Amino acid sequence: MVEIATIATFLVAATASLFMAWAIGAGSSGSTPFAPAVGANAISVMRAGFFVGILGFAGAVLQGANVSEAVGTELIGGVTLSPMAATIALVIAAALVAIGVFAGYPIATAFTVTGAVIGVGLAMGGDPAWPKYTEITVLWVLTPFVGGGLAYAIARTLRAEPIGEEYLIVALAALVGVLIANIEFAILGPPGGGASIAQASSGPLPGSEFAGAAAVTALIAAAWALVLGFDLRNGTERGERHFLLILGGLVAFSAGGSQVGLAIGPLIPLSGDVGLPLIALLFGGGVGLLLGSWTGAPRMIKAISQDYSSLGPRRSIAALIPSFIIAQTAVLFGIPVSFNEIIVSSIIGSGYAAAGSGGGVSARKMGYTVLAWVLSLAGSIIISFAGFLALEAVLF
Repeated sequence: MVEIATIATFLVAATASLFMAWAIGAGSSGSTPFAPAVGANAISVMRAGFFVGILGFAGAVLQGANVSEAVGTELIGGVTLSPMAATIALVIAAALVAIGVFAGYPIATAFTVTGAVIGVGLAMGGDPAWPKYTEITVLWVLTPFVGGGLAYAIARTLRAEPIGEEYLIVALAALVGVLIANIEFAILGPPGGGASIAQASSGPLPGSEFAGAAAVTALIAAAWALVLGFDLRNGTERGERHFLLILGGLVAFSAGGSQVGLAIGPLIPLSGDVGLPLIALLFGGGVGLLLGSWTGAPRMIKAISQDYSSLGPRRSIAALIPSFIIAQTAVLFGIPVSFNEIIVSSIIGSGYAAAGSGGGVSARKMGYTVLAWVLSLAGSIIISFAGFLALEAVLF
């Protein structure tokens, strides 16, 4: 029999989690995926907000488990987050993200949530999880270089005269097909795990499991390349815009799979007390992302798409492909990652590929953004640590 007090404390934490999910949907996961497409005039701001909400919800349910479990159980050792600690972490992180949304600056959600969970965990007497911190730090540090570098290389290649642009776009479509065939989905794997389309489809094929997965991957890549190739025959610019919208949708899906864990992760240690399965938490977090995307994302979409760089279809494609790759890497390894960092870095890389200029990138805006990232991490650790100790002193 679950005690009323336990249910009450869980509901308080769940309310904070829903607010956090809304803030994420209105901020990073709702604004960044379609920002390059909006900047390239491939879709309107309001339509982008609508579609990113639907796709983010799907990603949260189908791919959100890894990051959620990492945030909830792997950031602090030796202790389990209490209802009060989870509530404090979620409220502080959500408040910082909401401030960024209404101020028009992209606060890094992954930094605030990670810092808040670490802060309350340390205040409870927990031990730092240094191996996990190393993984997170490596990804966070490499993201600007990998994302920006790949975006720059793709954008420059698309500008190359000796190679036909249509052929390059088809090759990029095949690459995206390879990635889609091999990303994991919870519904395709065994209980507690996941599997890719290639893995799930390779069983009936003759030969080894690797050979079957490779064959499925090749078929999916060829199908993507063929479909986009036919679309490009009706007009290069038209085909590029369609490809851009598809990429935006894939990144939005990936955003849901990664960002929902930042909202519901702290609830995982508490869910067992009330008998709530992880899929229910993922569904609730996905609804929060959906509502945030529909109600608050358009403001940030405009800020990122117009304030950071004046993008065309080619440079937008160059920005979204590495964003999709990095996002799915984070989902696979269960690492909380900032979509603001991913997209902004990719936009800068594709922007600098413009001949003879910085591609319209605002150095002043980028300076404020980096400062916001650093302060959000440090500030959330300090504020949550002090907030937990202060509230504990008052109540106990």
